[in-house]
Amino acid sequence: MGLYASPIGNAPVTANPTPYSSALVCMSNYARATGKPTPRIAVGRVLDYTGKEDLEGGRKVTQGASLMAMSAFAKAGAKLVERFDTSVSELELKYSNNKLIGSDDPSPDGTEFRQILAGEIPGSDYYFVGGITELNSNIRSIGADAFVGDLDAADPKGRAGFKLFVINVGVDLRLVNTKTLIVEDVISYQKQIVGREISAGIFDFANGNIFDVGVGERAMEPIQLAVRSTIERAVLEMTANLYGVPNSDPCGALAEDASTMITPNSVTGSAFAPPNGTLVSDGDVRSDPNRWNVDRDQGVNAGLRGRKS
Repeated sequence: MGLYASPIGNAPVTANPTPYSSALVCMSNYARATGKPTPRIAVGRVLDYTGKEDLEGGRKVTQGASLMAMSAFAKAGAKLVERFDTSVSELELKYSNNKLIGSDDPSPDGTEFRQILAGEIPGSDYYFVGGITELNSNIRSIGADAFVGDLDAADPKGRAGFKLFVINVGVDLRLVNTKTLIVEDVISYQKQIVGREISAGIFDFANGNIFDVGVGERAMEPIQLAVRSTIERAVLEMTANLYGVPNSDPCGALAEDASTMITPNSVTGSAFAPPNGTLVSDGDVRSDPNRWNVDRDQGVNAGLRGRKS
């Protein structure tokens, strides 16, 4: 069949929430339940200004922070207008202007190409820009190593070690009024990232045989997940001001003001469903790791997947 090797690992696709995703969804449900006006948001460039690179692995920090911000605003129920990548729309506009794209519904006068209508594209009320400005390596590290054994060479010997280190990332973000270019909100956040390494081993002679056994573990919070967390926290604070949430607990405010409303607990955001273009939230089913999956990888221990579902 031409398939010489089958790749291992068939873990299901899961949602990618941060500790702030649930609050963003509560913010969306709160605004929808209380009838808050939803401004149109455009996301500009959120660039990596750290300049940190690996010799072989490229940039250390994600280049997709703008996409993370779009996902965060979607979770918060904001109306997003595309300004980040308009290349397809611009090309289609050029083709339509040259009468190269046909019309799906030809008009009675015989026009069979797509019409260009004035005012068809809605504008934004605010736009979100900024950058990743810090990546500080090894803010602090500690470690301990121990070796235990007596003077008799034939007796067992044991060793153990532990290492812990901390780095951090920082972002500076702002929300700008599109019409006036007034900077309405500025937020600067940092998040520390912890990594650890644990090892242990034993060495012994037994029945004329040598046994040298060692075990260990390494774990580190993903840097890119830390960047996503800082961006989601910033978007949460900004949308709280836009929606006028009375306190820092949008889920509590939602429970008071919308106790009878069905509020799905989505961590994947909202979407516009055809044909009427209404805003729906189907995050409950979107975050189900078994949905659409025909073959879950049950042979891999959950502890090796980084996050337990």
